[in-house]
Amino acid sequence: MTTYKIVNPATGKTEREFPEATDAEIQAAVDRAHQAFGGWRASGQKDRVALLNRVAELYAERKDELAAIITREMGKPVAQARGEIDIVVSIYRYYAANGPKFLVDEELEVAGGGSAVVRKEGIGALLGIMPWNFPYYQVARFAAPNLMLGNTILLKHAPQCPESALAMERIFAEAGAPDGTYVNLFATNEQVSTIIADPRVQGVSLTGSERAGSAVAEQAGRHLKKVVLELGGSDPFLVLQPEDLDKTVKYAVTGRFGNAGQACNAAKRIIVLDEHYDAFVDKFTAAVGTVVPGDPSDPSTFMGPLSSAGAVETLAAQIEDAVAKGATVLAGGRRIDREGAWYEPTVLTGVEPGMRAFEEELFGPAAVIYRVSSEDEAVELANNTPYGLGAAIQCADEDRALEIASRLDTGMVYINQAEGSAAELPFGGVKRSGIGRELGKYGMEEFVNKKLVRVKRR
Repeated sequence: MTTYKIVNPATGKTEREFPEATDAEIQAAVDRAHQAFGGWRASGQKDRVALLNRVAELYAERKDELAAIITREMGKPVAQARGEIDIVVSIYRYYAANGPKFLVDEELEVAGGGSAVVRKEGIGALLGIMPWNFPYYQVARFAAPNLMLGNTILLKHAPQCPESALAMERIFAEAGAPDGTYVNLFATNEQVSTIIADPRVQGVSLTGSERAGSAVAEQAGRHLKKVVLELGGSDPFLVLQPEDLDKTVKYAVTGRFGNAGQACNAAKRIIVLDEHYDAFVDKFTAAVGTVVPGDPSDPSTFMGPLSSAGAVETLAAQIEDAVAKGATVLAGGRRIDREGAWYEPTVLTGVEPGMRAFEEELFGPAAVIYRVSSEDEAVELANNTPYGLGAAIQCADEDRALEIASRLDTGMVYINQAEGSAAELPFGGVKRSGIGRELGKYGMEEFVNKKLVRVKRR
C-alpha cells in the first residue's frame, strides 16, 4: 500500500501517489546530510544569511502556487494557506536578520585570569518529523534556525503532504543550498527508527501527536539523541473581564475554528466567568452558526473540510461519547453529508470528567464552553489537563491578567487576543505538550554545541 499520497479532503478522491524511499535511498540521504555538515558548518554566516533570504524570496514569489498545494493536500482554505506562506517568509527573514547576533560568542567572567567564551556551533545532521496541519510553517520553524546554526536537515513530512514536501526541497535547491543541506525523505516508520539510531544523525525534532512524541523520545533516548517535541494541546481561553464582548467572541471563533480547528494551540476549552456566561454563549453560538463550511479553494471560505476521513471519524466519536454521557450540543454536532471529510462547526456545554471530550484533545471544529464561578475555579479548570501548551486570557485589567497568567501551567499565554505565532516569539509547552522551544532566539538554543573556549594568559 502506498503511504505518501494526496487524498483531497474536499472530495475524498486520491489525486496522486508517491513511492516510499527504499532502504538504500534512506542510507544515501543520511550520508548526504552527514557529509554536507562539514562544509555547511565551515561556511560563513554571510552564506547562510544569503540562503535564508533567497528561500524567503522564493516562498513569496510562489505564494499562490504553494498555497494551492496544501489546499488540495489537507483542505486548508486558500486564504489561510496564503497567510501561512506569509509567516514562513517572516521566519526565514527573521533568522537571516537576527541569526548572526544570536551566534555572537558569549564572554564569561573568569576568576583565574585569562579569558573564556561560549561559542555556538551546529552539531550535525538533524531529523525533522513534521505534521500535516501547517505543512510549510512547521518545517520553517525547525529548518530556519538550524540551518543558520550550520546544522543540516533531513525532513520526513506527513504522508498526506508529499507535494508540499517536494516543493520545499525544490525551493532549497533553487536557492543554492549545497547538496545534502536539506533533504526530503519519503520514509516509513520503520525507516525513521533506523534514522534515529544512526550515529550520523545528532538530533530529532517532532511536531505531532503525544503518541508519536513518546515513541520518538523513547527511541532517541535509547541512542542518546537530543529531542525537541511539540505535541498536543487542550488550550484554555479564559473570559474573565472582557472589555469588549463582541471582540472577545470574534477572537474565540477565529481561535477555535481557523484551519477547521486543527491547530495544537487552538482555543479548545472556553472558560467563562458566571457573570459573562449567558451573554457570551448567546453571542458565540450565533457567531458559530454563521460559519458555513465551503470550498477551500474559494478565497472567501473561512472553514473547509477536515484533513481526512479519519479525522472526522475521531472527532465524531468524541462528540457522540460526550452527548451519550449528558453533554449538550448548542450548534452543529453532525457530519456533513457530502463527499470528503466534512463536519459541522460544533459548540458543546455540560462536558465533564469521564467524557472523551474532557479528557482528550479535540482536533477539529468543536468548542467546549465551561461556566465557572470565580477566577480561582477558572485557573483550576484551565490547569486540569495533561497538556500545557498555551492559553489566552480576556481581561481588561492587565495587572489582573498578568497575575492569572503566572498561575497557568502552560508554555505560552496571550492576553486580550487569540493565541497565535510570530517568528520572534518562542513556541512550546510543558507537561505532555512537549519538550523544548522553537522560534525566536530560543529556536537556536536547542540543537547547538555551546562550546567553551578557555584561554589562560601566561
